[in-house]
Amino acid sequence: MEPVERRGDGGGNDGEIVDHDGGGGIGGRNDGGGRNAGDGGGRNAGDGGGRRNAGDGGNAGVSGNSYDGSAAGSAGGRDEDRSAPAAQRPAPTLADVLLAVEELWPASLAEDWDAVGLVAGRPTATVSRIMFAVDPTLEVIEEALDWGAQLLISHHPLLMKGVHSVAATSGKGQAVHRLIEGGCALLTVHTNGDSAVGGVSDVLADALGLTDVVPLAPAARGLPEEGIGRVGQLATVVSLGDFAERVFNLLPAVAGGVRVSGDRRALIRRVAVCGGAGDSLFDAVRNSAADVYVTADLRHHPASEARESAAQGRPYLVDMSHFASEWLWLPEAAKALGNMLTDQQFGVELCVSQTNTDPWDFILTPGLGG
Repeated sequence: MEPVERRGDGGGNDGEIVDHDGGGGIGGRNDGGGRNAGDGGGRNAGDGGGRRNAGDGGNAGVSGNSYDGSAAGSAGGRDEDRSAPAAQRPAPTLADVLLAVEELWPASLAEDWDAVGLVAGRPTATVSRIMFAVDPTLEVIEEALDWGAQLLISHHPLLMKGVHSVAATSGKGQAVHRLIEGGCALLTVHTNGDSAVGGVSDVLADALGLTDVVPLAPAARGLPEEGIGRVGQLATVVSLGDFAERVFNLLPAVAGGVRVSGDRRALIRRVAVCGGAGDSLFDAVRNSAADVYVTADLRHHPASEARESAAQGRPYLVDMSHFASEWLWLPEAAKALGNMLTDQQFGVELCVSQTNTDPWDFILTPGLGG
């Protein structure tokens, strides 16, 4: 796996989702395409007037990690000139950004075991640059500081469990120190970002071309269309092999690739998806009558038991990288937040981290050797 380079100085125009690496996305997708292009919110797109509504995307389009959000969306009837350059609009405070984030990805949607919200940062601080990332690793934090970000929004929590020290003698302590020393806040949007409309699994379902999409596990405290995972229909019947290739081609390139359980010639149409680790949802997947289940981090025993209990081999399994499955959401999340802040007449730059935080560097398979 080739390393992901951090190129450029974070230039671009004020008030935009800037092209942080000067290219078309993290290390190139497996097919080199910009498959995640969209209108700024997946099922979360709208005109800026409703709950968890991301704006209509205006002239914005995603290619890799960048888009022009300077004139995106409709302000819901406001008369202000939303096309004014970001330099002519005030930067939001961290508190302003937190309100927008809560509108898009409410903390009430997070699982009970999760740790979401503000990890470090002063709410009164001004935020003119925001970076999105899957993991708040030390390398990602340095990338954010190099770019001049005042806020890093990560999908995964830095501090999932309680700690008794943040001394810089540990990795997590070093992370906290670097954030504070560099004047960069850290915010976690985890299972609330999974469950929300336009969240991780919605983006994955959109990228796969699913229709008639509903949650696999509806949210206990949300709207009917909110919850963990999604299930929907492909436009036409396809073979499992062709479908797995489609999954592979839309993901960022990582060492582990995509693993498949099932006859590659089998025909499938109904698809369940869950970005991130999804082997806790097997009961819901079976109840959904899905032909195939696309998720990450499938462990040996749950996957083996699913195969043993499958009805005529279904659901087949497609196992992908945890990092890759959730990275697809980042450009859409950045676009949604950029649209909302623009609707509120704030000027801010946003970008997506180009650091590949998948933990694996290479893989050996039969026939490839060393």
